[in-house]
Amino acid sequence: MTSLAFAARAAQSLPILTPEQADALRGALLGRPISVCFGAGVDSTAMLVALRAADIRPDVISFADTGAEKPETHAHVAAMNKVLEGWGWPAVDVCKKTTLQSTGYSDLYGNCISNETLPSLAFGMKSCSIKWKQDPQDKLLKGAKSGPDKRPPHPLWLASKASGQRIVKLIGYDCGKADLRRSKNLKDTDGEFDFCYPLQVVGWARRECVQAITRMLGADLVPIKSACFFCPASKHWELYWLAAYHPDLMERALLLERNALTGKHSRFDAVEFGASWEELVRSPGGFPNTKTSVGLGRGFAWNQWAFANRVVDESFRVFRDAASKRRFVQASEAMRGSDNALDVRSNRIPAKTIEAEQLKLAF
Repeated sequence: MTSLAFAARAAQSLPILTPEQADALRGALLGRPISVCFGAGVDSTAMLVALRAADIRPDVISFADTGAEKPETHAHVAAMNKVLEGWGWPAVDVCKKTTLQSTGYSDLYGNCISNETLPSLAFGMKSCSIKWKQDPQDKLLKGAKSGPDKRPPHPLWLASKASGQRIVKLIGYDCGKADLRRSKNLKDTDGEFDFCYPLQVVGWARRECVQAITRMLGADLVPIKSACFFCPASKHWELYWLAAYHPDLMERALLLERNALTGKHSRFDAVEFGASWEELVRSPGGFPNTKTSVGLGRGFAWNQWAFANRVVDESFRVFRDAASKRRFVQASEAMRGSDNALDVRSNRIPAKTIEAEQLKLAF
């Protein structure tokens, strides 16, 4: 046995949590009514793994469906439900915002198209997350007395009110720099719920999350990043990945961006930029520096990125031939970080350095 194989086998024999980590998690959560906010991504899946390792069973596990998740995310929810059934845990409650029939749309994508705007994250705000994720999960617990989301309170909410013991919501922020920054100023409690971040309690960053999922559940259950297919936080490697595996979704995202940046609520000013948005999208020079959001990437337009990097043709249709898909996959592989969730998945084209395929835009 090689030293590398021996080290891998030794790592597999170690417990998921150290005694200190397990004690810290139990001290924070045992005996409390628990609701897990499950995003179906790496962090929230690792959070379930950590709870299982500490022998802490949640009362509710909820997933908010915005109507814009990738197919792989829905498949992961279904796969995790089989795991949860085997553990004797509650299944994932999928909750979704219900709109009035007169609204004309039923999901976040339709909301953006109808209003001719980008998702709020493209402007540095979080209202889309509150409206399409947080609110439906809150109503799953608290119920709603009226409106299209009308429903009775969850039994856990009723029991919490009867006992006076507050529900603690578990959020999957890890110990990476980005999540530590996001959670730094968050309160541990509000008027209705307490909050806990189990991955920060046990000290896991994303790499530890991927490793823990792999060890307890297997590499096939390490999910892709959970996010809307038109998420403004998407990195360039994710755009290549989307073009390779879901060209139809990439085209829908490009349409949403064009609809918003040329629509009635556009913040784009042709006088300021010296050309129309459509002209600049086709220009290798790109957009000048500005505080105005010029596309889904805030500082860059997905349409421009796709056109400049030969992801789309003149009509902004994604290239679907085998050679193009191979190029997109290779670019995605070369650009993403070593601790990304997809790195442990097997059915992929091997990564290699791309020298001739340099990005034309220096974002």
